[in-house]
Amino acid sequence: MRKKRGGLLIEVGVVVTIALFLIIIVPLLLTEFRLNLLGRFLSLAIVALGIDLIWGYTGLLSLGHGIFFGLGGYAIAMYLKLQVPTGELPDFMSLYGVTELPAFWKPFYSFPLTVAFVVIIPGLLAGLLGYLVFRNRLKGVYFSILTQAGTIVFFNFFNGQQQFFNGTNGLIDFTTLFGATVSDAKTQFVFYMLTVLFLAATYGVCRWLTIGRFGRLLIAIRDDESRVRFSGYDPTDFKVLVFAVSGAIAGIAGAFYTIQSGSISPRAMDIAFSIEMVIWVAVGGRATLVGAIVGTLLVNYARTFLSEQFAEIWLFFQGALFLIVVTVLPDGIVGWLRSQNISLFHRRQQIATYPTLEEDPEVQHERENIGN
Repeated sequence: MRKKRGGLLIEVGVVVTIALFLIIIVPLLLTEFRLNLLGRFLSLAIVALGIDLIWGYTGLLSLGHGIFFGLGGYAIAMYLKLQVPTGELPDFMSLYGVTELPAFWKPFYSFPLTVAFVVIIPGLLAGLLGYLVFRNRLKGVYFSILTQAGTIVFFNFFNGQQQFFNGTNGLIDFTTLFGATVSDAKTQFVFYMLTVLFLAATYGVCRWLTIGRFGRLLIAIRDDESRVRFSGYDPTDFKVLVFAVSGAIAGIAGAFYTIQSGSISPRAMDIAFSIEMVIWVAVGGRATLVGAIVGTLLVNYARTFLSEQFAEIWLFFQGALFLIVVTVLPDGIVGWLRSQNISLFHRRQQIATYPTLEEDPEVQHERENIGN
C-alpha cells in the first residue's frame, strides 16, 4: 500500500510539473501562432483520453466521437454568437430570413447554462445511445458501425440547417467574451492555460476511474464480458456509465478547440475526423492514458510539419507513419516502452487478465496437481 501511494504521489508530481512547464515555460519559447496551435492539440488530447477510456480499457471502439466533440463545440459557439447588442440576431441568421431568435438558442444567453450544456448534452446523448446499444448486447464491430452511422446522421443534420447553424460554414467570427476580444493574444493565452488545466484534470479523472476495483472491472469487460456477467455483474450499466463519461469529455474538448480555433462546423462530425481520433490513441498506445496524449501531439505535429514542408505529398508521409506504427509497434509508442520495462511513473504492473481459462496459470496449476 505504501509503495502504491508513493507511485501515485510521483505521478501527481510529474503531472503538476508538466502542467506548470506548459503554462510558464512553453509560452516563452513559442510564437503566438505556435502556442495557439499547441492549445488546439492539447484540447484534442482531451478527447483522446476519453477514447482511450472506452477503447483501451473497456474494449468499446467508437468511430463516432466527433458527434460529442461537435456538440460541445456548437454549445460554446452559440453562446459566443449571442454576444451581440440586445435585440440583434447572430449575423448569419439575417441571410436566411430569420427574424426572431429560435427558442432553443435562448438558454445559451446564460454562460453557466452553456457550460452545463457543454458537458451534459454530449454526456446524456452518449449515455442514451449506449443504453440502447448495450442493453441489446451489441458489441464489437456492430457497435463501431452504429457509432459511425451516427456521425452521418448528425453531419447531415447540422450541414442542412443553414438558418439555425449556418450549414456547412458553421459558426464563425466570434467577437467578445466577458468584454474581452476572443481573438486577442491575452484572451487566447487564458484559453490555453484553461486547456492545460482541464487536460490535467481529465487525466486525473481517467486515472481514478481505471485504478482499483472499477478499473479492473473495465478491463475484465474488455477481455471477457461473458465471464463478468457470470460473476454476477451487469456489464451494461458499467459500459453505459463509462461511455457517457467519455462523451462528456469529448464535449469539453470540443468547446476548448472551438474557442481557440475560432470556428466550429459539421466537419467536426465527419467520419474521417472520428477515425483520426482513434488513430491518435493507437499510435500512442491503448490502455495507457499517457499514450493518448503522446499520440495526439505526435500525429498532429507531424501532420503540421509535413504539410508545411511537403504540401503536395504530406499525406503519403502520414500514411507511412501509421503503417509503421501499426506493423512495428502494435501496442503503440507507450505500450512498447512498457514492454521494455520503461515506465514514466514507475507504477506497478496492472493485474494480468486472460481471455481463456486455458491460459490462466492458476487453472493450469490446478490441473497439473489434481489428484495429488
